[in-house]
Amino acid sequence: MPRPQCPRCVRPATRCLCSLIPSLDSRTRVLLLQHPSEVRHALNTARFAALGLLNAQLVVGEVFEDLQALLHPPGYQTRLLFPAEEAQPLQAYTGSDAPLLLVVPDGTWRKARKLLHLNPLLAALPRVTLATGAISRYRLRKAPGPGALSTVEAIVQALQVLEAPASFEPLLRPFDALIEGQVAAMGEETFQKNHADINGKLNGHS
Repeated sequence: MPRPQCPRCVRPATRCLCSLIPSLDSRTRVLLLQHPSEVRHALNTARFAALGLLNAQLVVGEVFEDLQALLHPPGYQTRLLFPAEEAQPLQAYTGSDAPLLLVVPDGTWRKARKLLHLNPLLAALPRVTLATGAISRYRLRKAPGPGALSTVEAIVQALQVLEAPASFEPLLRPFDALIEGQVAAMGEETFQKNHADINGKLNGHS
């Protein structure tokens, strides 16, 4: 018999994290485009980001039929948060007259690139990038390279730049709790033996 599940955070009811999810407003609008393979992922941090931000939307799929409307809400300038040689640093948009719609693909790097390939409107967007060298708080898996963050960490870092001095750190509370729960489940000794020297996270996003 399946365990009862919280319909909001989609965690087992006995480990619901809704009490840790903030309700934060932002001038920047965040559009999360989530690959279907991420929906049941144990660390579905995109969902926590969408739940914790009032001006955010999470859409799941591979091909987004209404993408034109999603990408161009009135009054916003749209940018894709994804690396590229021509990507501009987010600092270039601080103090901008028009707020950003920040589009964030959610999935492994391979799945995120697939979303761009299947949705040419998405791939054609001007790109922005985060500062290099950030270290993920996800301590249980090795990152593929420097600056590889979970989706919620990437969003927090982006909003901290765009909306300084406002703090979006509270968005990380359920993420931190998930990690602590995984460490506790494996036991401190196992964690120290296998993971204590690892910083970073598996994906560009998850």
